[in-house]
Amino acid sequence: MNERRVRAERRGRRGETWAAWYLRLKGWRIVDRRVKTRRGEIDLVARKGRTLCFVEVKWRARAEDLDHAIDAWRLRRVIDAATLLAPRYEKPGDSLRIDVLLLSPGRWPRVIENAGMG
Repeated sequence: MNERRVRAERRGRRGETWAAWYLRLKGWRIVDRRVKTRRGEIDLVARKGRTLCFVEVKWRARAEDLDHAIDAWRLRRVIDAATLLAPRYEKPGDSLRIDVLLLSPGRWPRVIENAGMG
């Protein structure tokens, strides 16, 4: 892996850690992290009461770049991965959703709730 890709991977992991802490502060319990499927990866799986949430985390160095961090193609991959993983984590009576957490330095996280699956 080249140096640029290694740095990007490190920033992405740091963003996921920050996102997990943010969700915990909002009352969510982190069930799993970085779950890979043949259709894509889920960054975080979180639970709050009867809601099971698959979370896509996007980190950008500049806040203005977050407007283009998630698109239909990327969201489709997350939805496909969440659909494959739901039976592993879902309990009877749960509602499922996909959220997108957008992070950049010095900014409060932006959350797109129920971006897909709901």
